Amino acid sequence: MANIDVLDMAGQKVGTAELSDAVFGIEPNTVVMHQMVVNYLANNRQGTQSALTRAEVSGGGRKPWRQKGTGHARQGSTRAPQWTHGGVVFAPKPRSYKFTVNKKVRKLAMKSAFSGKLNDGQIVVLDKVALDEYKTKTIANMLKAIGADKKALIILPEVDQKVISSARNIPGVKTAQVNTINVYDIVNADKVVIVKDAIGKIEEVYA
Repeated sequence: MANIDVLDMAGQKVGTAELSDAVFGIEPNTVVMHQMVVNYLANNRQGTQSALTRAEVSGGGRKPWRQKGTGHARQGSTRAPQWTHGGVVFAPKPRSYKFTVNKKVRKLAMKSAFSGKLNDGQIVVLDKVALDEYKTKTIANMLKAIGADKKALIILPEVDQKVISSARNIPGVKTAQVNTINVYDIVNADKVVIVKDAIGKIEEVYA
């Protein structure tokens, strides 16, 4: 098991925590991590793009000129794809881009993401995040004190609306609970800030 310093909101060391090798100490598998990132981005696509085919554009019912003798190439409709205002060839239509990934692959990708961040020194463990009021400045000062004032992912053990709302307005900062974290957010963050009480829940789910 790896030991990591536990910091308070002022950035001071207040103890240590053990991280399970089963979650934070494996050899990162970049292939499955990439697969999960693609899955996340695909599932977020709206898929609402649409264009008209030649069967759907208006007009073009009359043959523009006779078949032979004009010197022009033969044409059957002014709404064919090569004409201005014509239909689109293989026009995109609304569709779903969603696809599913095997449960074992999802679990391996999550462990790989955590292990990679720990190897890179990009995991910070906090003793707790406690707010008496909704205050964005408090969260901003905390992140600056622990060296996570760029893109940060804060993983909470449970829903804390004060923390979530206070962090929402800070550019590049996201909050998540153990059941809502995903590989994309972990990989995309410069620092992964984990509240100490969330470590056990993460290891319980993914170990």
